[in-house]
Parts: sequence; structure tokens; C-alpha cells
Amino acid sequence: MGYRILSKKELSENLFEIVVDAPFITRRGKAGQFIILRVDENGERIPLTIADINKEKNELTIVFMAVGYTTKKLAQLNVGDEIQDLVGPLGVPTEIKKFGTVVCVAGGYGAAPCYLIAKAFKEAGNKVYMIMGARRGDLIFWQDKMREASTELFITTDDGSLGRKGFVTEVLKELMEKEQIDHVMAVGPMPMMKAVAELTRPENIYTVASMNPIMVDGTGMCGACRVTVGGKIRFACVEGPDFDAHQIDFDEVTQRTRIYRDQEAMLRDQDCNLIKQAEKVYPV
Repeated sequence: MGYRILSKKELSENLFEIVVDAPFITRRGKAGQFIILRVDENGERIPLTIADINKEKNELTIVFMAVGYTTKKLAQLNVGDEIQDLVGPLGVPTEIKKFGTVVCVAGGYGAAPCYLIAKAFKEAGNKVYMIMGARRGDLIFWQDKMREASTELFITTDDGSLGRKGFVTEVLKELMEKEQIDHVMAVGPMPMMKAVAELTRPENIYTVASMNPIMVDGTGMCGACRVTVGGKIRFACVEGPDFDAHQIDFDEVTQRTRIYRDQEAMLRDQDCNLIKQAEKVYPV
């Protein structure tokens, strides 16, 4: 028995939102956790963060970029189709309590998990600023949802096509200069989260980064997702994905994400052929 797709939207080019009937996951899932899925019985396992949950309707929402073989295959599924396997919720939920003023910094499709996180912070009585950043305006999604989940929403784009031109760290710096910030949550590309951590470090603002290292089994057995935090090895799948951003060795994590670069280069042509085959089997 698979997990039936209830709705599907293309939020922007190659960026998809899928809602799945998943009662066992929605019953216990919380902000900051993730799932691992297999599209079919021959598919690979990939982790995706929980973007939204509707406990009453048992609906799980995931947002993903179709960039590789498996995500492209997932993107070819339509309403009524089934995903072979879903495992979750995995990971430790984001620490939610009343800090005071919280800033959620979301980069790219890292904005998806920030919705539930910001919503939970707001419900806990915090003043919540949301900063969403992307390369282009068409990559900014869920604006209405983000406004509802936060006290105020800021949007930045590299090319200035939506919101203000520039980077999320520029807005964060302005907020830090204007008022006291008690907690910062960063979700997105590794360079962005590192930049946020370096900006808040001198001011000693409690900052958390949601890590997305290489992950295989998601249960702490393989060790592929290990990160160094405060000089100690931690497993992102069972001890994270959230860690103190000021303690993370971002350079090491970045280097480890490139561990299969040579193999990926060798298999690039083969992968392109597999993608073409998937597109033939699962036509748009």
C-alpha cells in the first residue's frame, strides 16, 4: 500500500508542492522534522523536510526541486498516484518556546520548512520576522502563508525582480541594528546559513541552523550525515537537523557535501540517460 497524492502544484519552474495522505506521519509530525521517501520499489531513499501538516485531514505537504533522477521521477507523479514508501517523522523537532523576537531566515526552497517553524514560534507568543531570499522573484513562493505565519515578511532577490535587491543577511543586519533580536533560525543553502551565523556571532544572538548534509538511512546507522558541532561529531538525522549555528563547522560540512563530486561527474552522462528514461516512463 502506497501513499496517495491528493494534490500537486508547480510553484515555479521545477519547484513542486505535493500533498500526500499520510496519517501516521501527520499524527506525530512537528515543525523542523523531515521524512524519507521512495518513489517506487526500485527507487533510492531521499530526505525531504516537512513543509506543512494538516492533522485533521491527515495531509502532509512536501516541497521539492526537481533536479536529479529521483526528484524528477517524483515530479512526474500526479493526483491519484501513489508514492511507494514514506518514513517519518524523523529528526528532532525545532525547539519552540517564547524567546521574544525571532527572525526566520529562509533561502531558496528552504523557505518551505520555515512556514511551520515561524507559525509555531508565533503561536508561542513571539514576534516573528520572516526573511525570504532567492535568486529570482519566481522562486519565491507561499507569500500569503508566510505573511500569516509571521509578524512581518521581508523578501530579497539577487536580481531585484521581487522585494528588495540584495541578500537576506542585509535585512537581518538592519533588524539587528533597529531592535533586540533574541533568536535567529536559518534554513537554506549552506553558504547562506554560514553567513547568518557569522553575522549574529559578534552579537551573541542565539542562532540555529537546520542542516541538510548527505543522508542515507535517516536512523543514525550509516553515519553519512555526521557534522562537527562544538568539536564533537553529531548525526543530523537523529540529533538534528537543528544545531547551534555558532558551533557548526560549516567548512567541513561543505567539503563533505562534495565527497561524491568525482563519481557524479563520471556518471553524469548515465544519469542524463536515466532521467530521459524516467521522463518517457512518466510523461508530463
